[in-house]
Amino acid sequence: MSIYDSKLWISDLDESIDILPELGEIAGKNIMITGCTGLICSAVIDVIIRWNETHDTQIITILAAGRNEERIRKRFTPYDAEHWFKIVPFDAASLNNSLDIPCDYIIHGASNASPNKIVKEPVETMLSNFWGMKMLLDYAKNNSVKRVLYISSSEVYGKKNDDKPYHNDEYGYIDLLNPRNSYSVGKRATETLCAAYADEYGVDSVIIRPGHIYGPTALESDNRVSSAWAYAVAHGENVVMKSDGAQIRSYCYCLDSATAILKALIRGVTIHAYNVSNPNSIVTIRDMAEILVKSSGVELILEFPTAEEKKGFNPMSNSSLDSTELLSLGWRGLFDAERGFSHTVKILKELN
Repeated sequence: MSIYDSKLWISDLDESIDILPELGEIAGKNIMITGCTGLICSAVIDVIIRWNETHDTQIITILAAGRNEERIRKRFTPYDAEHWFKIVPFDAASLNNSLDIPCDYIIHGASNASPNKIVKEPVETMLSNFWGMKMLLDYAKNNSVKRVLYISSSEVYGKKNDDKPYHNDEYGYIDLLNPRNSYSVGKRATETLCAAYADEYGVDSVIIRPGHIYGPTALESDNRVSSAWAYAVAHGENVVMKSDGAQIRSYCYCLDSATAILKALIRGVTIHAYNVSNPNSIVTIRDMAEILVKSSGVELILEFPTAEEKKGFNPMSNSSLDSTELLSLGWRGLFDAERGFSHTVKILKELN
């Protein structure tokens, strides 16, 4: 069953495009989106697909960029056959990409994000951020691309000693010699690269820093706890938590993240970073676990983590984000934690 067969998903998409009238301003344009089958960017593409379906005179051309054409076609069937949907071969960790298609906007979201991949592939994790962005910035410089949006991460902020949300100019400690931090350090370096290209070459880019994104667009192989637990409860399995769950996170439903990305792409200020966080969805990991088990009648079980599992843990005890500047662009979140996680489980149950 396809996610497009879910009435709840379509309803969520319709509600999301209702708060994005700005999409009409980029009608007739081409948007290249890397990481197109991932949790975040597949939701961005679904928003644009639904816009195209419901605004047939204001079409936006989607350039879905990724390594595996078969996977892209499978994820976006039947829309992969539409004249406004084009597949672009792109490997963010490779230096051998050939980009030769006209493009007005770029959203770079290709990155290792699952803890197990970050631990196993720290080199590829850094390269897919830095080198992938460099290639796209060079392409933008040489082809008069209007704007590039870089999807960074809340992990750029490092460790924090209080429970207040991060503002976008607060930076804490990151251990540069810990391979797990290839993700956070790679994201930091790539943000600076965007600023450098703007300063030296005039390339217009904007940065967004998502919190902990979740939703039915996550792959079942995604081992971030919000994804793994959502799939578990959808299958009727118990949630196994391997910490005290006291860590504070800005959880954000994938469609709230998608509307934030598109809002920043169109309305954001050049070389400015926007935190993606729904103020009504800042909760602890344990809060999130309890919402999920309540939605499906399973149990929450506590276990000690293995040493290998600990390697993949996010070192930040508090990664909550202040989204004041994003809200100032006119964005608002539609899905608080209760509603977002409930919809995620319901949609995954539909798909299974």
